[in-house]
Amino acid sequence: MIRVKVPATSANIGPGFDALGIALNLHNSFSFEEIPEGLEIIGCDDRYKNKNNLVYTSMLKTLDKIGYKVKGIKITMDTNIPVSRGLGSSAACILGGVMGANGLAGSPLSKDEILNIATEMEGHPDNIAPALYGGMVVSVMEMGKVYFDKVNVVKGMKFVALIPDFTISTKKARSVLPTAVPYDHAVYNVGRVSILISALSNGRFDLLEYAVEDRLHQPYRGKLIPYFKDIIHVSKRLGAYGTYLSGAGPTIIGIIDNDNSNYTMGIKDYFNSIGLDWEIKELKLDLTGAVIERIKCKNELS
Repeated sequence: MIRVKVPATSANIGPGFDALGIALNLHNSFSFEEIPEGLEIIGCDDRYKNKNNLVYTSMLKTLDKIGYKVKGIKITMDTNIPVSRGLGSSAACILGGVMGANGLAGSPLSKDEILNIATEMEGHPDNIAPALYGGMVVSVMEMGKVYFDKVNVVKGMKFVALIPDFTISTKKARSVLPTAVPYDHAVYNVGRVSILISALSNGRFDLLEYAVEDRLHQPYRGKLIPYFKDIIHVSKRLGAYGTYLSGAGPTIIGIIDNDNSNYTMGIKDYFNSIGLDWEIKELKLDLTGAVIERIKCKNELS
């Protein structure tokens, strides 16, 4: 049996559209076991217990690339990453399937090969790269290959995920974006993403309020989320260093000091006052990324 544990991710971090992402300590786990025949999926909604399951299809595509055949497979899922909320649930499923397939086949793929295969399936590396390598990762695509580097982030911060009780599909979130942007908006984002990386690396938390500003996607996607601008203003009042839209949304993340004991309760009180029933999770960076282990089955132990 192969078990894969994959962290949630938060992409873009404001101005780093399709390029920046962080791994967070909220995880999905997937176990893979070869069986004599058929497909058995345990631990998810009934609507996902079929051959269209993203973990399963990603596994099959990877096995096909490797050239390894299975007669049947049993997948057990323990999922904690909310679906379609901007926390990398699809990337976690894809990466879980790719790594599970590689483990079943005896691990012929390198980590970089896993990155490129999973990114090909996902379409963008901004969630896949941090999910695989952990921490904060900047990544780009060039001629179908992913180039990336990890960014050292100083300690002292928490990332508070404000998770709405509704979903936004990536397709919907992409549809509201313009096909072209003004030159000054592009220049604006270059400056913000540069100072964002510098501030996180050097502990200049005082700069994050401005560093997470963006003109490429948040002004458009923010309109899909009720009270988006108000939540950012309240977060600032409660001491957040910066607040941004996670991935394609609708989750919003407030970056706070480890010693800030007022933010979470304060934002919860604010939600109650306006009738929002959102989940709130205090998270930290996952510096390890996805891990895989081989579990001996009962017949191997005997």
